[in-house]
Amino acid sequence: MTTRFATQEEVDQWNVLVLANPDQGGVFQGFEFAEQKRLTGWTPRFVIADTVAILVLEKYVLGLGKLWYIPKGPGVASIRKLVELFPQLKSFAEEQGVFNLKIEPELQKTNETMSDMLKLGLIKARPIQLSSTVLLDISPSLDDVMMHLNQKGRHAIRRAERDGVTVKLVDATDENCELMFKLLAETAAGSFGIRRYIYYKMFWQRYANAGLGQLFFAYFDNQLVAGAFAMAFGHKGIYKDGASVRERPAYGASHLLQWRIIQWMKTKDVTLYDFCGTPSSDQINNPDHPHYGLGRFKTSFNKEVTDYVGVFDCIIRPTAYKLWSKVGERIVRRLRLYLHHENYY
Repeated sequence: MTTRFATQEEVDQWNVLVLANPDQGGVFQGFEFAEQKRLTGWTPRFVIADTVAILVLEKYVLGLGKLWYIPKGPGVASIRKLVELFPQLKSFAEEQGVFNLKIEPELQKTNETMSDMLKLGLIKARPIQLSSTVLLDISPSLDDVMMHLNQKGRHAIRRAERDGVTVKLVDATDENCELMFKLLAETAAGSFGIRRYIYYKMFWQRYANAGLGQLFFAYFDNQLVAGAFAMAFGHKGIYKDGASVRERPAYGASHLLQWRIIQWMKTKDVTLYDFCGTPSSDQINNPDHPHYGLGRFKTSFNKEVTDYVGVFDCIIRPTAYKLWSKVGERIVRRLRLYLHHENYY
């Protein structure tokens, strides 16, 4: 087994290689995400480990060396495959002057899997994004998908349709991106942090132009009441961003918006829709959780919550890692938030 940087020819067909990974591809391992992260100071590194295509994001930390982060990867489908390729990946990172290799594979969390992760010498790290989600199988017909939705979700969709809510697929123009961002900022106020407008604008336009993303607006009485941006990558669909007005004039508008997204996903041959982020399964019913409302909305489509293992650190240079984990990471996180109003990662 060998680990190496991808050739230019391989980089040119990166998404094809990622979709051929054991996990059948993840949008946050794709070429567009690599280019997007350049905006926040990351340098994409395209790595081939055995037959697995791995997007690595790199930052140089003064005095410590290189930090490598693999967002939602490596793209393995089992802990066995991770155990198989990881030693070579670690050795390769060490050769490149990396002091910490941060991984985030989408492996379902079980006691056995967590134990095997620790046996690899990995250390559970602070989460970068929510590591639990709601998945919806949309491979059946639309009628069957609707029939198997939770009763609350079905009722909300039909109520919104009866009350006259409409949903449009709109182009990611500058004007529409501004409208979407205003909705997002209104939704986020006092609840969660968001990045700068330019980041979202370039993200939405990048994926829309690549044919991988779509912006959706929901209207009631000719007024914009909700918006969403969704992506389709191979057979997987992702609910990336969603927002709505605080004073909701129509019940179920956001549910109907999701139903239109599902219909769009079906035209893209998507079979699995990821609602992308909820409280963990043991916290999903906790009203004091900061993302309780998010969880309630998403579980109205499927009550089952999928927990992933989350983020792990592989310590390559212990002294540098100790400085980073004790002091450095805290400083750069706060600095990034203060200067750019966004997450370091």
